[in-house]
Amino acid sequence: MILNVSQFCYPGRENFIHLCNPHLEKMKEDILYHFALGTGTHDFPALFGDVKFVCVGGSPSRMKAFITYIAEELGLGSPGCDYPNICAGTDRYAMYKVGPVLSVSHGMGIPSISIMLHELIKLLYHAKCSNITIIRIGTSGGIGLEPGSVVITRQSVDATFKPQFEQVILGKTVIRSTNLDEQLAKELMQCSKEINQFNTVIGNTMCTLDFYEGQGRLDGAICLYNEEEKLQYLKEAYDSGVRNIEMESSVFAAMCNLSGVKAAVVCVTLLNRLEGDQISSSHDVLVEYQQRPQKLLKSWSRLLCVKRSFA
Repeated sequence: MILNVSQFCYPGRENFIHLCNPHLEKMKEDILYHFALGTGTHDFPALFGDVKFVCVGGSPSRMKAFITYIAEELGLGSPGCDYPNICAGTDRYAMYKVGPVLSVSHGMGIPSISIMLHELIKLLYHAKCSNITIIRIGTSGGIGLEPGSVVITRQSVDATFKPQFEQVILGKTVIRSTNLDEQLAKELMQCSKEINQFNTVIGNTMCTLDFYEGQGRLDGAICLYNEEEKLQYLKEAYDSGVRNIEMESSVFAAMCNLSGVKAAVVCVTLLNRLEGDQISSSHDVLVEYQQRPQKLLKSWSRLLCVKRSFA
């Protein structure tokens, strides 16, 4: 199937990015420092104005692999084409583009993805993009799921299982919603059923500030709790609806909500945390697991384009 930009468009009125910052309008130039891009040096509408779908993930190599995969599968690029890193002027993040699809790395943890999202959302705004969908793909630890299962996030919850993102701004605690687009989650789930290649569930995702103690692991450099306490905590998480654990979804959901962007989180589980803490699967198995969210997004992209064609 060969797709064109117009097939990614939504019927009806256009929904543009909403910026919650009146100060930006007073700036003569906006420098996106961590992308090595700026409105005074780059023509954002010409470079990015056709973008409709943004995929973000942790590592630069994974996001380059995604843009190559999606280009070949959807007929958006030439076979064997090499896609340059648009952010080559910095080593902070990597960005790749083909047609209406943008692929961006965000690093690891809330601070790193938060910085990236601030500049990505401004980039899309300056480019006058509309009807944007942003999906985070990644890896996670599962709770009560077999390794290789894919979790589509219903809500991102904190380490106390509350659906909120808490941040201190100017010395005051600010709490923001972490709900994600329900219809988009259902569409992704339907695509997984049609693929029928791996187990997929919709569930809550716990977003933590740390990989070790924050996720109840026993194998970090510091651990002052026992295995019984760990398992009790993880079972409480499961009972509250949590099906996987990662470190980016809360701020991702909060910032997309404030910007009026339709968003989803799709992560594969590398292990069942009720059975252990260390990832012991072979390299080849882990590579195949990490391709599963990409396969799901490919199927969703095709579904999206069919819907737009007949709208």
